[in-house]
Amino acid sequence: MSILTNFAIGFLAALIGVIPPGLLNMSAAKISMKDGSKSAMLFSLGVGVTVCIQTYIALLFARYLDGNPEVVEILQQVGAGIFLCITIYFFFIAKDSRREVPSHVKYSKTNRFFYGMLLAMLNVLPLPYWVYISITFSSFGWFSFEQPELWSTVIASGLGTIAMLGIYVVLFKEKQEKKLFNVNMNYIIGFLTLVITVITFIKILNNL
Repeated sequence: MSILTNFAIGFLAALIGVIPPGLLNMSAAKISMKDGSKSAMLFSLGVGVTVCIQTYIALLFARYLDGNPEVVEILQQVGAGIFLCITIYFFFIAKDSRREVPSHVKYSKTNRFFYGMLLAMLNVLPLPYWVYISITFSSFGWFSFEQPELWSTVIASGLGTIAMLGIYVVLFKEKQEKKLFNVNMNYIIGFLTLVITVITFIKILNNL
């Protein structure tokens, strides 16, 4: 059962982590519109492989920290503050996500799979993100750092990342062809980060 719980947390956390419009998902969308869905999914698969590696490294570090409650408590407080700031940003400051895909993004002419891997390596945010997520859910008893469960999270993180990039590929292609995708995703992101912030603050208050 814990394997399924870890998988669900890994998959959903990966989905949330890739929702904000950024270089990776916007690149996947642009590649889809220029070179087709197959090239975009190869790119997404490369990104997913790198995310799996980053997640594994982050979870090993988080497992070490999990044995030091005083450090974990500090990280939770810092993480809650960061997620609160992110919530405020996406609700009140971020530009409308319904803007056009930027045309100035440059793309490699080499294999899209390896391009996705290399581009994902430039994004180091998954490392602290997965440390925070795993430690927070572990403190509630919902996450396990045992080896089978850890690997299920790693695989889920890759699948969740690929799934969200695939959603970008499909939605932006539909947007180009049918003028869809009129929802400002910043509000969705803000709501999700608000939920994580509230959960973390509840845990902090319970420890006082």
